[in-house]
Amino acid sequence: MGKEFASGDTSWFVKDRFGMFIHWGIYAVSGRYEWIRYYEEISNEDYQKYFDYFDPDLFNPQEWAKAAKDAGMKYFVITTKHHDGFCMWDSAYTDYKCTNTPCGRNLLLEIVEAFRAEDIKVGLYYSLLDWYHPEFPIDNRHPERNRDPERKLNANRDMKKYTEYMRNQVRELLTQFGKIDILFFDFTYPEEDGKSSDDWEAEEMIKMIRELQPDIILNDRLGIPGSGDIFTPEQHLLAERPTDKNGTPLVWESCQTFSGNWGYSRDETTWKSIPMLVQMLVEHVAMSGNLLLNVGPTGRGTFDYRAMNALTGIGEWMKYHARSIHDCESAPDGLVAPKDCRYTWNPETNRLYLHLFAWPFKSVHLPYLGNGKVKYAQLLNDGSELQMRDESSTGEHCCLDVKTPSGALTINLPIIQPDVTVPVIELFLA
Repeated sequence: MGKEFASGDTSWFVKDRFGMFIHWGIYAVSGRYEWIRYYEEISNEDYQKYFDYFDPDLFNPQEWAKAAKDAGMKYFVITTKHHDGFCMWDSAYTDYKCTNTPCGRNLLLEIVEAFRAEDIKVGLYYSLLDWYHPEFPIDNRHPERNRDPERKLNANRDMKKYTEYMRNQVRELLTQFGKIDILFFDFTYPEEDGKSSDDWEAEEMIKMIRELQPDIILNDRLGIPGSGDIFTPEQHLLAERPTDKNGTPLVWESCQTFSGNWGYSRDETTWKSIPMLVQMLVEHVAMSGNLLLNVGPTGRGTFDYRAMNALTGIGEWMKYHARSIHDCESAPDGLVAPKDCRYTWNPETNRLYLHLFAWPFKSVHLPYLGNGKVKYAQLLNDGSELQMRDESSTGEHCCLDVKTPSGALTINLPIIQPDVTVPVIELFLA
């Protein structure tokens, strides 16, 4: 048997369902994504210009928080330190921090306070990698990997000093910013010339975290199976609800981007459409999962206009359809949604939500929901009644050419799709 670890409180997490990820740091000044140091193999000296010119004069965390709230997001996760080692708070353990840039502000503190003011729960991302720290050994993910192929520079580097630095910084994050709801580590890569959970001294880290904030949700990227509260795939959509090796469903969250990058990328062109983003959100909840959707603010501290357009579009849909997302999960066992549709279900209200990714002509048939299993049906966007029939129905309004399949329920639909990104039918179950 594996080691048993204490668990955080995921009771709110499986109800909130939708959060904002924020990747922001001095890499935003480059306009070329957050992994720029790795891909372009930039030295500390050449990367220094981004530190020297980081001055987000248009930064307004209240605007960020409002954008998240208006989009229907209930929690957020912000990069406190990414792989480049730059820290977004006034850490006592490094000079490589926002308060020493031309910005001169404790950015993390302002962001946390702004989001809390909008009643949005707080999550902190912390990179296990650190390409700036002098004690972090060069490995296959380091910008210096090809300049020092024999790893001679590692002779004078002490990983234990680095892990102590990490714990000191995580202790700061968990003691200086009030209650933290999520701690998102990133990432473990135990292949040859990589880093394992032993390198991070992960068990000692976990023990400290649970002592400081017992209810915090910890992700699964410290490299020890069973130590995390949530399963966190990224940048792909699962085919089915994930389970552990015993078949028990996992609490899970997928982090996704509006475009192809996490940090601000000026020239990025692969931006997802609003319908794709809304459908992606629905797909996650339909498998009892959460969506953590990423924004990469610019070097001046604003949300890129394309990100704002996407957030606004999602918010317009959520304004009328949030109750098919929040507090919802997979449909009850045995219910299979029709083609091009997805179910979500609120077990407390016993309402089933049918999301139509393609608009049917005149009617939609719902298997296994006939014979009085549904009391009432309406379009969620405007609360207008939808007439229903099953194979036993009679009456003039049921006289259509298409016969209802045995055991199914047929919902009569208007010919023209409602003017919403994804129409939703709300079914009041008996």
